[in-house]
Amino acid sequence: MRRLAGFLLALAVAFAQGQTTYKGLVLSTPYPALTVKAGEVVNLPLTLRNYGLPPQLTRLRVEGAPADWTVAFLGSGRVVEAAFLAPDATQNLTLRVEVPKGVGEGRYSMTVLAEGTGARARLPLTLTVGKVLPPSLRLEVELPVLKGTPKTTFRYRATLKNESDQDLLVGLEADAPQGFEVVFKPQFSGQEVTTLPIKAGETKNIDIEVSPPPRVQAGEYRIDVAARSGAAKAGLELTAVITGRPELSLTTPDGRLSGRAYAGRTSPMKIVVKNRGSAEAKQVEFSSYEPSGWELSFEPKRIDSIPAGEQAEVTVKIKPSSKAIAGDYMVTLTARPKNGTPENADFRITVLTSTVWGVVGVGLIAVALGVLALAVARFGRR
Repeated sequence: MRRLAGFLLALAVAFAQGQTTYKGLVLSTPYPALTVKAGEVVNLPLTLRNYGLPPQLTRLRVEGAPADWTVAFLGSGRVVEAAFLAPDATQNLTLRVEVPKGVGEGRYSMTVLAEGTGARARLPLTLTVGKVLPPSLRLEVELPVLKGTPKTTFRYRATLKNESDQDLLVGLEADAPQGFEVVFKPQFSGQEVTTLPIKAGETKNIDIEVSPPPRVQAGEYRIDVAARSGAAKAGLELTAVITGRPELSLTTPDGRLSGRAYAGRTSPMKIVVKNRGSAEAKQVEFSSYEPSGWELSFEPKRIDSIPAGEQAEVTVKIKPSSKAIAGDYMVTLTARPKNGTPENADFRITVLTSTVWGVVGVGLIAVALGVLALAVARFGRR
């Protein structure tokens, strides 16, 4: 036994170092015994090697195949009956075996022969019919929980594996909250798919993209994803954590960004603060930028909370400078929530002068005309 082990070890080392003196034909396949299904077409890869022999025209045939089975050798996609081998050359072939549909369960044996000039190679094969694995799928995801804003496209990287010995056409589907859009894309591909062919034992990576609706509220949303092929099914649960944010806008009850005020007098103007975001706006404070000499104040000065989708009213007290002349002026109002970005809006304020000064002016003109008339009447006679 020790001598045999030593001989095999020496032979292995010689092969590894390319120093073997072995000569002949060698015929091999990775899996000489395997399980098949009735009605299946099996393609077995074959490797034919010439070790140290002169150039060989090698004939190929199969012995012992059942009478109703169809076998053929393929080379470069064509049916072949022989292969030419130069010294130390290799030819890659395929043995195509068609298993009849009505064949019974059991073990079936056959022998592949390669016959050259004074050399021969044999390869016994065993095909077992009936013991096949049922269709089975496995679906996994790297990060099942992702976090983002309502404008985020959530991308989950999933792995789909066909754990059976059959090629499958897998359908992909998702159950998401209303308004959410879910698409499937093979990795490194921008093409959306709903079905995916997967060979037996193959694994494919899939990108699952989830887009929430624009006005979605903050919270956690569950998306159920499933892969199906006949009786085979695999599923997983995804979670999109949406962190909301307030989005404020400033307008007036009638929607016009304009108002009126009198020079030197305080005039109130109602404005509406709307929260169109997905989260509550907290501690909203107001400020303004107005022309020099003007005075602006807000009532209330701060709103503690404006829930998402709701609005609040604020009164802006506007007092233009007493020296302001009639015309249009621009005032910028700002709403600044503690937990969000500030929102600005420009309002056009039309300044009017007081009607009292108009009456006084008319009176002065009337007095001046009266004085002029008396002067003409008195001195005109002379």
